[in-house]
Amino acid sequence: MATASSRRRRRKTVKSVAYIDLGVDESTLPGILGLVAYRPQTGGPLQDLVNVLLVAPNSLSRGDRELIAAYVSGLNRCDFCRDAHSAFAAEQLEGGSALVADVHADPGSAPISTLMKALLPIAAAVQQGGREVSPSLVSRAKAAGATDVEIHDTVLIAAAFCMFNRYVDGLGTQPGQDSSQYAAMAQMVAAIGYDVSPDMRGDG
Repeated sequence: MATASSRRRRRKTVKSVAYIDLGVDESTLPGILGLVAYRPQTGGPLQDLVNVLLVAPNSLSRGDRELIAAYVSGLNRCDFCRDAHSAFAAEQLEGGSALVADVHADPGSAPISTLMKALLPIAAAVQQGGREVSPSLVSRAKAAGATDVEIHDTVLIAAAFCMFNRYVDGLGTQPGQDSSQYAAMAQMVAAIGYDVSPDMRGDG
């Protein structure tokens, strides 16, 4: 028979459900997916923003934009967003998961473009605080060929994912079950983007 202390130890090793009742199976709708289903009035516009930032036509590839999202989420230690967007980036970048892992470890030595090596430090600065983005970081990005729109979108992706990371973790949502779940999500995102069906956009 388990003692009280052993039960306490066991409880600490089990990931609890979200802090509020989302009314969904969090094993199939982990992280922000459960939050979108719970509150579609806010979830729909948030996913619209993600579609604009990560899916809509842009001079930065979809893989590179996912990489920025994954990198910032890693800096924020948000397990769900880091692992989900790492999978999404890997699905859309030639280097796959090995490249994404290299970026998480050290973007400066990772086999990515000079442009991305200049944009990721801007994203990292935003993660620390907006005022950490310096003229020298912007000048370096422009010298690497970044357009004003690319710099703008890098800042906005980083800022948006700081919000998403805090949203996901602030409500104690569960991460995905395993890498295969993220891989399946990645294939869907690569195919259709961040789709929200009309019946998930309720009123009030």
